[in-house]
Amino acid sequence: MKFTRTKIICTIGPATESLTALRKLYNNGMNVARINMSHATHKSAQLIIDRINKINKELKLNPGKIGILLDTQGPEIRTGDTELPLELNIGDEVTLTVRDEIDVETSSIKINYKDLIHSVSKGSRISVDNGLINFMVLSKDEETLRCKVLDGGKLGSKRHVNLPGVRVNLPSLTSKDIDDISFGIKNKVDYIALSFVRNAEDLEKLQEILDKKRSKAKIIAKIENQEGLDNIHDISRASWGVMVARGDLGIETSLVDLPNIQRRIMYACAKWGRRSIVATHLLESMIKNPTPTRAEVTDIANAIYEGADAIMLSGETSIGKYPSECVALLKSIAEKTEKFRTLGYEKNFVPNSDWQHIGVAAKNLAESIKADGIIAITRTGKTANYISNSKPHGIPIFTFTGNKTTLNQLSLVGSTIPFFVSNLNDHEGTLIKVTKILKKYYGKKSLKFIMVSSIFSEEHSEAIQIINI
Repeated sequence: MKFTRTKIICTIGPATESLTALRKLYNNGMNVARINMSHATHKSAQLIIDRINKINKELKLNPGKIGILLDTQGPEIRTGDTELPLELNIGDEVTLTVRDEIDVETSSIKINYKDLIHSVSKGSRISVDNGLINFMVLSKDEETLRCKVLDGGKLGSKRHVNLPGVRVNLPSLTSKDIDDISFGIKNKVDYIALSFVRNAEDLEKLQEILDKKRSKAKIIAKIENQEGLDNIHDISRASWGVMVARGDLGIETSLVDLPNIQRRIMYACAKWGRRSIVATHLLESMIKNPTPTRAEVTDIANAIYEGADAIMLSGETSIGKYPSECVALLKSIAEKTEKFRTLGYEKNFVPNSDWQHIGVAAKNLAESIKADGIIAITRTGKTANYISNSKPHGIPIFTFTGNKTTLNQLSLVGSTIPFFVSNLNDHEGTLIKVTKILKKYYGKKSLKFIMVSSIFSEEHSEAIQIINI
């Protein structure tokens, strides 16, 4: 498989949960499997985790393992149940209510958010089903809202509700989220994505849970509303990675400003040296069609130009008709796009420690001598992250670690090709193992590498070395 800097995350669902389908996704370029707890049960998630662990055991010394990302549902607002979809036409007047005894009827639509009435005003917009159906508030009383249908359609059961511009008075971690996170910790998932992150304090609450249970899972902050966007720099500093969750973000903020919002988030990730993920609608048309639109291909390329560590598929691989084809296409787009430099995003990174400066120096040296790769020997993965922050152009970071948790978590670090090597304390022995693996990987001699190692820096005066193989 050809090297690409950009990692690929696949949401696993009915279309891809079988062992055969998961293997096919991996062979086509999947680096991380996402389990969406908005739809998965613990039983279905356990099957997926067990199958991915089986594949990872089969990989042995092959470069890279499949990381597992557990995505929390978050504080969602939804409509009530209905036996049949409710037909809504533009100009219709309907009642939205928070009364428990009301289900979706021809006259009333139940919303499961008690503070709904107090949160909105006359003229406020309420979006349902990912913005496909929209209402404008005409008037309100203690328990109901009288609304006009701006954009109609068929309203089914438990559709997602957005309140653009409104701070939702719900906890960042629901009881369901905490239960799901405990399940993820028990199964040693590699990353936990926290939905609707509004500030750094939301992340601190999750970190407390992880610390209490001694979990090494990395936190991904999902930016999905204006408040999260307003606090993007504090959130970036407090997280391991950030996801541009364009679905809700495009509803909660200005849709026409979404490309600029994406760049703002990517800039913050680059500045603070955090992993970045672009998600939602990358290949939406391929849920049903065998080929994408030209706009989708361009959108993916732009995310790669902006320096994204990873791009994420949702419905394309969970329920789509062409899941493995979507992954292969992403891999091909990344391969072509990465031949061009990113749009200067590596210059936005601000090194704030000696080792982060060493990462930049290693990248610059590798590019200047046209090295075949950069070797990073690490226990925790920090060395690889530091080098990845500088976004080396077309040069892989061969990362060697004796920690299996670190090995899996490197699956989301841009430019890395991770390997497991035991007993890193023996400098000469490690170099022999590394040399053997790299010769096998390239299948040729006369290779030139830059080696960076925090493990050996105390014993050897140079943290950066040029290695000829």
